[in-house]
Amino acid sequence: MSQFAINLLFVGGSFLLYIGIAVWAKAGSTSDFYVAGGGVHPVTNGMAIGADWMSAASFISMAGLIAAGGYANSTFLMGWTGGYVLLAMLLAPYLRKFGKFTVPEFIGDRYYSSNARLVAVICLIVASVTYVIGQMAGAGVAFSRFLEVDSTNGLIIAAIVVFIYAVMGGMKGITYTQVAQYCVLIVAYTIPAVFISLQLTGNPIPGLGMFSTHTESGLPLLTKLNQVITDLGFNQYTADVDNKLNMVLFTLSLMIGTAGLPHVIIRFFTVPKVSDARWSGGWALVFIALLYLTAPAVASMARLNLMTTIYPEGTQAQPIEYDQRPGWIATWEETGLIKYEDKNNDGRIQLYNDNNAEFADTAAERGWAGNEMVVNNDILVLANPEIANLPGWVIGLIAAGGLAAALSTAAGLLLAISSAVSHDLIKGRLNPNISDKGELLAARISMAVAIVVATWLGANPPGFAAQVVALAFGIAGASLFPALMMGIFSKRVNNVGAISGMLAGLTFTLVYIFTYKGWLFIPGTNTLADTPENWVLGISPLSIGAIGAIVNFAVAFGVSKVTAEPPVEIQELVESVRYPRGAGTAHDH
Repeated sequence: MSQFAINLLFVGGSFLLYIGIAVWAKAGSTSDFYVAGGGVHPVTNGMAIGADWMSAASFISMAGLIAAGGYANSTFLMGWTGGYVLLAMLLAPYLRKFGKFTVPEFIGDRYYSSNARLVAVICLIVASVTYVIGQMAGAGVAFSRFLEVDSTNGLIIAAIVVFIYAVMGGMKGITYTQVAQYCVLIVAYTIPAVFISLQLTGNPIPGLGMFSTHTESGLPLLTKLNQVITDLGFNQYTADVDNKLNMVLFTLSLMIGTAGLPHVIIRFFTVPKVSDARWSGGWALVFIALLYLTAPAVASMARLNLMTTIYPEGTQAQPIEYDQRPGWIATWEETGLIKYEDKNNDGRIQLYNDNNAEFADTAAERGWAGNEMVVNNDILVLANPEIANLPGWVIGLIAAGGLAAALSTAAGLLLAISSAVSHDLIKGRLNPNISDKGELLAARISMAVAIVVATWLGANPPGFAAQVVALAFGIAGASLFPALMMGIFSKRVNNVGAISGMLAGLTFTLVYIFTYKGWLFIPGTNTLADTPENWVLGISPLSIGAIGAIVNFAVAFGVSKVTAEPPVEIQELVESVRYPRGAGTAHDH
């Protein structure tokens, strides 16, 4: 059986499963659509949260970025993990105690203002649309390779699949679909990692294999990797970072962004009790850890495998001839995600760091005229089984896993967007008397529109999948996280302060991001080049969310201090929410 047929078998079988679950669990009411009826078991919910959380950024892109940048890019891993703990401990139980359908609804009621709810809807849509761009881009990468089409057609196929099962099933269908997707993605991630760890180190546990001895050379794996890449002008894989401020701010931005993500928060509304919300958080952390403890090993082994594929006889020898390249390189070239240019016309593939001035003399001595191969970071995890010459069924499995990761999170994000539009904007502000059936229709229409917008933007994303997601985290962290924290832990912050803070944090963060990434993420419209020398105080657009959150907190507290205190009943409400001993079912007004 051909590899293409194997891929179709795995991917097609998993999709039939997802769509079958969506039909079986079709939402029949707004409660089913928004919070799955509020009766999901904590273990089931924890697994669904894990799938919702471990997106294309985690499955496809995070290991690729760590592989490319080494320790410097471990901030993605640290920020997302720490942020989830922050969410589970500080926000989820209290929001579940409040018993609402959506984050904007909590903000609207806590700050006793329909305008606050409207601003929260805007913040949610901006953050979620940015996030879903990264998911659709990641899904496009996976589809383009494993269905052997170009990346644009892969993106369109991904959009159609998400449309079918997300629009039909709502939260009820998505919950059980995400349980199936978690099982697919975690098996798909760990099995190739075990195989590759055994190949390189003889250790079946990838996390331990990363710190074991490289079988072929007898050196520690990371020492061997450092040796290989420094011989080609790259920085050491384990090298420290120069800009500690940017690293700290980036990690913080990912943490608070995680805690402010509406599509994850809404999952805690699907369980019956507050204690179930806490247990859901604990189980989700267990399920997430299975992948996150494996990702650094996958990254280091993928980087070593890639370099030794191009330089099979060592970095001091000539690289392979282009005509003798492995089949997987040729296949990925067809997608446009690997690009080759023979700059010195020697018919070989020179892969090295041509931006390193100290390596220029060495490159010139070897007759090299510049780096000749560009490898998209988002393909490394997907290509890893092929690079390591693993069996065809493993390649098919990781294809299904990568798509499961991208589509599960995309579905959760689209649900958050649709519920904000239909429940918070239409029912909460424009048409309070809309029927249950009309609200459900509006939710499905808004989800379909969001899919179209995300697909269009996903065709030209402002960075790799994980980088686009990091931007979304910064936006959520700067706008929604402070409002949620102050809403739970401060009785003094009022409606005027909260609205001012959200608008200030959102505007500040978006202006900074758009300055470097392009206005509204439209390519070619950026005011300044996105390079470290242009960043203010060396702060990357990916890190600015932490500063935006500080702006939000400062404005909210400052404005609240010079305006009237919240009503007594609101202060009593805040006091009651902080002691989450029980909660009713999620309900709407």
